[in-house]
Amino acid sequence: MDRRDFIKSSGILVGASTLDMPDYSMDAKKKIKVGLIGCGGRGTGAAFQALNADPDVEIVALADIFQAQLDTALASLMEAHKERVKVSDKRKYVGFDAYQKLINSDVDVVLLATPPCFRPDHLAAAVKKGKHVFCEKPMAVDIPGVHKVREAVQLAKDKKLNIVSGFCFRYTNPNRELAKLIHGGAIGDIYSISTFRLGGELTEKVRQPQWDDLTYQLYNWFYYQRYSGDIIVEQTVHSIDFMNWMLNRGLPKAVSGTGGRQSRPWDKYGNVFDHFAIEFDYGDGVKGYHFGRQQNGTQSRNSVEAIGTKGAMNVSVLSKYEITGQNPWKFAGKTDNMYQTQHNELFAAIKNKQVINDGDFMADSTLLGIWAREAAYSGKIISLEEIQNSTKVYGPSADEYSWQMEIDKALIPRPGLASS
Repeated sequence: MDRRDFIKSSGILVGASTLDMPDYSMDAKKKIKVGLIGCGGRGTGAAFQALNADPDVEIVALADIFQAQLDTALASLMEAHKERVKVSDKRKYVGFDAYQKLINSDVDVVLLATPPCFRPDHLAAAVKKGKHVFCEKPMAVDIPGVHKVREAVQLAKDKKLNIVSGFCFRYTNPNRELAKLIHGGAIGDIYSISTFRLGGELTEKVRQPQWDDLTYQLYNWFYYQRYSGDIIVEQTVHSIDFMNWMLNRGLPKAVSGTGGRQSRPWDKYGNVFDHFAIEFDYGDGVKGYHFGRQQNGTQSRNSVEAIGTKGAMNVSVLSKYEITGQNPWKFAGKTDNMYQTQHNELFAAIKNKQVINDGDFMADSTLLGIWAREAAYSGKIISLEEIQNSTKVYGPSADEYSWQMEIDKALIPRPGLASS
């Protein structure tokens, strides 16, 4: 299926008014100017995927807290796409306010790939300025952040702006084919679904002599709650998003669970857990279960399994997709690169004056990760009403960060009953 056929047939694309939308049609040959905010590995990867998505894409601006990361990303992009990477010295923005400077420039599309604690403010600023957005998951690290994201999503709908999220499992052929079958009743009514995301530990960027505490934390942000939201929000939320997508019945009624830290010493590697076990109660006897772990020397697993009234679903992500029971099925098609597909469809929608808006499910899935974390931290059953009314925050807003901030205020105490 080519891009124009996809635009006509896809259920996630919504027709948009052509009023006040730039003409990116193939005949006009107008370049699509892209700016990247967050020049680490994921951000650089997203920039490559944007360039590969369409020959009229140009990377014209970069922003990062650290000059070194910006320079590394630029060198890598220039080596592969020198003719379409046009970042002048004036378009190299460094510092905590770099995101605002880039968004205020004349870019058409913004790629958001900073630590997720910054995402709500960056997304809100980009949408306010009328930019199309690709934003990595998750979208926030606390519930006030989720509310801010929902407001930005609604504004993007009003402005007919594209928002493509980093929940990439929804952008690959086998998962999409599977979802159609499951939602069409292939295994009947689902009453139990489980997800596993088990793997090794993340690497540490070794502290350099010239780094202060804040610099070290920002280079190793995934080990700190206030930047990453913990591993269940930052990484294993992919599996939770998959679960909620397959169930297709809205948000749970209540969440409970447990978690902890076994393999990492508390005097190093920040203050996140290394394992979680969560139950999602959707009501009517329907339960979802999630197990996440980051520990070296353990068995890896990335799977989603569901039991229904007519059969079962068995997914080993990126390797096996099958349904057993009354309507047996195995995926026999070609598996695409889900990361690249996200950008292919984003830029095809922009060119064809269409709109993709992933906002509702990306906010819901982020909320689910945060909800699960809070249940594990507190040891309590948390209802939907309770989590939606949470005012707990894990750090200041993006505009409140500075190199002069007091580091003793930058961290929340270790999670657990004593500090909940």
